[in-house]
Amino acid sequence: MILSRNQLGFIFNHVPYGGPFTGTFNEGTTMASNRRKIAVIGAGNVGATCAFVLAQMKIADIVMLDIYEGFAKGKALDMSQNGQVLNYDGAITGTANYEDIAGAEVVVVTSGFPRQPGMTREDLIAKNAGIVQQVGEGIRDHAPDATIIMVTNPLDLMTYHMQKVTGFPANRVCGQAGVLDSARMTHFVAKAVGCSEEDVQAMVLGGHGDTMVPLPRFTTVGGIAITHLLDAETIDAICKRTASGGGEIVKLLERGSAFYAPGSAAAIMAEAVLNDRKRLIPASAHLTGQYGLDDVYIGVPVILGAGGIERILELELSEEELASLQGSGNFYKSQLSELLGY
Repeated sequence: MILSRNQLGFIFNHVPYGGPFTGTFNEGTTMASNRRKIAVIGAGNVGATCAFVLAQMKIADIVMLDIYEGFAKGKALDMSQNGQVLNYDGAITGTANYEDIAGAEVVVVTSGFPRQPGMTREDLIAKNAGIVQQVGEGIRDHAPDATIIMVTNPLDLMTYHMQKVTGFPANRVCGQAGVLDSARMTHFVAKAVGCSEEDVQAMVLGGHGDTMVPLPRFTTVGGIAITHLLDAETIDAICKRTASGGGEIVKLLERGSAFYAPGSAAAIMAEAVLNDRKRLIPASAHLTGQYGLDDVYIGVPVILGAGGIERILELELSEEELASLQGSGNFYKSQLSELLGY
């Protein structure tokens, strides 16, 4: 009798040491049969990158959903054929049917039109609001207990829109912004200091756009604030490049926008929720008076775990920092009223 790798794994996990195997094999039995599920809506570059990073984490089965079913199934099959290389035994599937996301504990939403050269995130509002409406209804009907991580731009507006469409508690709908923006700032700081990126902890708040608020005082290298390591001119240049980080990539690519870093950042957030990691990270969260802002999604430090956004942390900001954050939040709040009718 020739045993498959999955059958050998089944024996290893179910037979007491030194004892005989007395069970039976079921066709299709895998080591991942009792694993949890993460759904990724949108199988484009960002969604596929997110799914691929999640597969390497080996934490859950993954369902990619796209309106172009063959697109989702083809990428899922391609990733699945890499299972031996990654030592990944979970299921990666593609679909166009929202029924297949049932049971997902986390849903990452990447659906939408990407930015094009010369286009701001705000230009995408009308195009992507309709997509988010459809996706939100699908999640609401088939994965009502999931925590949603939004990636679709304009990020803060679409996160607010998703919460309204689903009716989910605000803590279970958050936006991936600060993780990505902080990662970009981390890269620029590491280059300027000449150190490992592993030793840099950056903090970027505010909207995921030109109004974002990098915080040099809260950005450290080995625990030392960069205000003690870099001159003001260099720090200012890093902050400006961070704020335009996505646009810089759009301009360089000419066709399309960033996807490796955004997809990976979304995967990090999904893992934090699924495994209840209690990560302290910046994310787009619904504010109810914090930082002097109310009823708006904006990037702030949060604790992210199984309950979604479990806590919002209020930093002691300087007058200038607070004014910048409030300016960013009020900018998006005005757009909610003017462009989305909220």
